[in-house]
Formats: sequence, structure tokens, C-alpha cells
Amino acid sequence: MLEILSKMYGPFFDLNNWTSVITSGSDWLVILSLVLIECLLSVDNAVVLAAQTQSLPTKKLQEESLFYGIWGSYIFRFLVIGLGTFLIHLWEIKVIGSLYLVYLVYKHFTSHGNDKKQVKKTHATDSKHHRRLFWMVVIQIEMMDIVFSVDSVLASLAISPNPVIVLIGGMIGILSMRGVAEVIMLLMKKIPELKSMAYVLIAIIAVKLFISIPAIDIEIPPLLFSGIVLVTVIITMIIHFTRKKRGTSTDDH
Repeated sequence: MLEILSKMYGPFFDLNNWTSVITSGSDWLVILSLVLIECLLSVDNAVVLAAQTQSLPTKKLQEESLFYGIWGSYIFRFLVIGLGTFLIHLWEIKVIGSLYLVYLVYKHFTSHGNDKKQVKKTHATDSKHHRRLFWMVVIQIEMMDIVFSVDSVLASLAISPNPVIVLIGGMIGILSMRGVAEVIMLLMKKIPELKSMAYVLIAIIAVKLFISIPAIDIEIPPLLFSGIVLVTVIITMIIHFTRKKRGTSTDDH
């Protein structure tokens, strides 16, 4: 058992390995490639994160949930990279993840009419309720990172077998992805339609995850999915500004 653990995690504690990676220009080029892949593969994760944090009543709690989520993601990524190719057998995680995402979409659209009432109730409750809700969101963030890490870690290990390179690339990529999530959160406040758009994308992500299991084995390329996200955002912006223009015209009359 100790021998297996040593093979999996030994390279992380090899100082010479870290020194070699940090001082190598070619290794940093590989790391930059991994960061790019992480960001492309994590577009869907960022959308889900932004949507999940919206259930928290204050901006402070939303930012804290992302902060705790980052550290949980780093710890989990360290453990997962050590497992390496064993991840290929964890396709069941994708099935569970896709079903959970479908549940999130169903919950959002079926309770959409009660959003204002729920917000009033949430603000009226005490800090204990807020904290309970906060930790629920943090746990949800970690669960989603487990689901989405399968693809990114396998893709990274396919590019570089050195776990230190994969870990550094993953850590920078996670930080970048959290930044994207914060930008999406800010946009959601200014453009309310983006929240519903996020859940439409979550439904697409659920399908994307499910069809990637070995029994179906259909992969949507990261660039194609990024294109789908871009088109969806453009359509949402058109809807937003059309509604805004109609509202302005009504006020003028």
C-alpha cells in the first residue's frame, strides 16, 4: 500500500523535480498550454459556479464561497492527479453530476416565480441560516469540481506525465476560472436574463457530461462548447437590450 502511494504522490515531494520544472523554460510552455486547456474545459464549470453562488444573499458570502471553493479545489486536484489514469474508471461521477445539474435546472425554473419571495425570506432570517446556506453552496462547488476535474486532469496528464507540471497548470487554471466566475456573477446582477441563460447552459452541460461516458463516448470539443457559450451570451444580450428598449419606449408614452 505504501509503495503504491509512494508511486502516486512521491513526485510531489521531490524537491529536485520542483526545481527542474520551475527553472525550465520548456516546462513553463507546457504549463501555459495546460492553463489554456484548463480554462477552455472550465468554461462550463465557471457558469455553474456563478449560478450556484447567486443563491447566497450577500456579495461577501458569494465571494467567500468562491474563496473556500478554491482551496477545496486545490486539495482535491492534488489527490486526483496522484490517482492519474484511475480516473478513467470513474465515469459514474459524470452520470451523477449530469443528473445533479438537471436537478439544478429543474429547481431554478420551477421556483422562478417565487424568487422575490424567497429573497425577502432569506434577508429576514438570521445569520445562522445564511451560514448554513453558505456551507451548502461551498459543498456544491466542491462536488462540481470533482465532476469537472475528471476531464481536465486526464487531458493534462495526456500532455505531460509529470504530476508537478500538471499540478502547477491546474492551480493557475483554477484561479483563472474562479476569476471568470466572478465576472459572470457581476454581469448577472446588471443583466438579469443572464441567470436564466446560465441555467440553459447548465442543461446543455448536463447533456455534454452524460454523452461523454464510455457507453456513448461522444465528446464536444472545448472550442465548440466555448462557441456555444458565446452564441448563447450574444442571444441573451440581444434579448436584454430589446426588452430594455421596449421598456424605455413604454415609459416615454
